[in-house]
Amino acid sequence: MRRQYFVKGGTVKRKCSHVGNVFLLIFVFFLFMAGSSCTSDKGGYQLLEVENPEYYPNTEFKSFEDLTSPKFAHLIEKFRLDTIFHGETDEFKRILLLRDWMKSTIKIEDFNPHYPGGDYAETILDFALKGEGFHCAHFMRVQNAIMNSYGYVTRVLNSGPGAKGGPDGNHGINEIWSNQYCKWFLSDAKYNHHFEKDGIPLSVLEIREEFLKNKAADIVLVKGPDRTPIEFDPEFDSKTKERFAQTYTWPRWYLYGNRYTIYPEEYNHLSIAYVDDFFSSSIYYRDGKPVSQEVFDWWVKTKDKKVIEWTPNVLKVTAKVDGEKLNIHIASDTPNLKEYQMKEGVSGLWMPVNEKFDLNLSKNNHIYFFRSVNLANATGPESVVVAVKK
Repeated sequence: MRRQYFVKGGTVKRKCSHVGNVFLLIFVFFLFMAGSSCTSDKGGYQLLEVENPEYYPNTEFKSFEDLTSPKFAHLIEKFRLDTIFHGETDEFKRILLLRDWMKSTIKIEDFNPHYPGGDYAETILDFALKGEGFHCAHFMRVQNAIMNSYGYVTRVLNSGPGAKGGPDGNHGINEIWSNQYCKWFLSDAKYNHHFEKDGIPLSVLEIREEFLKNKAADIVLVKGPDRTPIEFDPEFDSKTKERFAQTYTWPRWYLYGNRYTIYPEEYNHLSIAYVDDFFSSSIYYRDGKPVSQEVFDWWVKTKDKKVIEWTPNVLKVTAKVDGEKLNIHIASDTPNLKEYQMKEGVSGLWMPVNEKFDLNLSKNNHIYFFRSVNLANATGPESVVVAVKK
């Protein structure tokens, strides 16, 4: 994945993006040498300010899929999931191709009183390939298992429109962490769609905010791996973009995300909700009735969006100049962390590094890139440290 760099206000700013050319930091140095604001430390070197991806720690979410489980390799091999990519290397496109395969494999059937498969991802797929249909929660479980198989951090949540006298009900969906965009985004496997704004995939909280603001007028509903914009979905009774967006009015995220590796054992249903003015002043309706306070009492509640939208795989790199050395300390919340890696320069080779180590400074300028790698060899967003001689 390529990254963009640009200069603003004396700071090397970076965009977590999959489009556009890269402004090499070597070129950026010349701009700074002409005069810029820098962060100084003692010694013969100074650090340039670099706007790296923001790190928000995980403070509430309790567990994730264990990628050491042989279940994941078995799932990939049994359903030949690698063949879905057709050599695709773009992370986001790979995710969308996997989601598209799920949609084409599993038939929708919302009101079967006797679903086969025992709610287990592998057996759901077994029966789906025989023509059986399933509802949203089944799609949610299958997507959680498949995306985690490839190291894409995925979580499960429920939400509903909750409108009095209007649509209510409940929908099971997933959010997937995109290393490419440095953010969570809604991925609905049942409908094979997500929402975007200015080409950026949106999280559930972002969709909710747009719906409450102006009924989703400023965002786009896109379907399939080609990200085709649609105003309504003719496959599902012409349900509109606005109605799909309304689904995310009352979301709650499950705090325990390891459903595939522990199922069919009991798993914890504890969930968390974002509390804002709308949440506090409105009534949540399901099946035509207000949801009882007893239900809300089981939810963890937070007023801080960063608690919900914490940043898996993103690094917090602390760098300090100490004479001719650079002290590095790396921290992150990376589920199934395999190692941290570093390379020097844009064309350098990635190599494993420890959480804490020192680097010798000898040249006029040094550019260091850092990233996390998980057990499925999925790489996280890159962070950059730039040191220049005074």
